[in-house]
Amino acid sequence: MEEAGAASDIVLEFKQDVALTEKMRRRVSSLQRSGQKRQDGERLLLPHEAVYRLDFRRQDLRFRRWNVSMGGRGRVTVTGISQHWTPDLTHLMTRQLLEPVGAFWRGAAAAAGDDDDGLKWLEADMQEFGERIAELAKVRKVMYFLVAFKDGAEAARLQCSLAFCSRQ
Repeated sequence: MEEAGAASDIVLEFKQDVALTEKMRRRVSSLQRSGQKRQDGERLLLPHEAVYRLDFRRQDLRFRRWNVSMGGRGRVTVTGISQHWTPDLTHLMTRQLLEPVGAFWRGAAAAAGDDDDGLKWLEADMQEFGERIAELAKVRKVMYFLVAFKDGAEAARLQCSLAFCSRQ
């Protein structure tokens, strides 16, 4: 999915937000220990998920492409979150998850070679998702994402970024 880009491309790397991921995991543990149920419509973090973020230094962006590299086989799903988090950790609600989601996958046969030739994705969804992120960047400095790792995919083997160009 990577391609040579123009020198003027603005590349933003997805970075795991370890502190926020841990807070969300503590929320799940707290509910389990106390025997309470989640709030109606609340979306709890699953064990195979982590919170990632994009920090926008500029707001006048036009989406160009996704840059994804995934070592080994597996499936990675990236879901955008419309919510701005506050220090008191406002609970994540299902209605705050954006459509479409980004999905990348590679089967066991393609994973034998460590290049990304066997990496697959839904091009139309990825284009729409990238354009939506660029639109949200107009009013945001930070955007959060839930990233799910399935079927053998691991955070340590994923590199994911977005390339934008300036609207000017």
